Amino acid sequence: MIRKLTLAAALLAPAALAAQDLPTAPYLPLELATKAAQTTLESCAADGYNVSVAIVSRDGATKVHLKADGSGPHTVGSAQGKAFTSASMGRDTAGLAKFIGENPQHDGLRYMDDRMVIQGGGLPIKIGGALVGGIGVGGAPGGHLDEACARVGLDAIGAE
Repeated sequence: MIRKLTLAAALLAPAALAAQDLPTAPYLPLELATKAAQTTLESCAADGYNVSVAIVSRDGATKVHLKADGSGPHTVGSAQGKAFTSASMGRDTAGLAKFIGENPQHDGLRYMDDRMVIQGGGLPIKIGGALVGGIGVGGAPGGHLDEACARVGLDAIGAE
């Protein structure tokens, strides 16, 4: 019996060591993504804006998408594109638009990926300093208003 246990331990030890060597990465739990999206939607609604809110994970995959009653059909793609862009580039979309405008040699950033939307209303989601996703809002009458609603959603989950 002891011999079998010793053999099993010897065979399993390399697997345990290999598992410890695997990289780990922070991620955005669905519960937090949902809370941020709902709070964002409510914030915009309180200001009279019918918007769409998208939250994507770090890899750009959509985790949550909420579309307010009465929001336009264009708001869906706008919100998703802004969220994707913020997660992909790790920065706010308004700041990125300004950067490109002031540095025309970087205009190619607009065309790197068809999913990118470089207009105000997208923010990266950082928790504990780690980039874990992006949030995008589309439908308010101005990117600065979309961004303000997104900021309320991020504040609700303690994101930077």
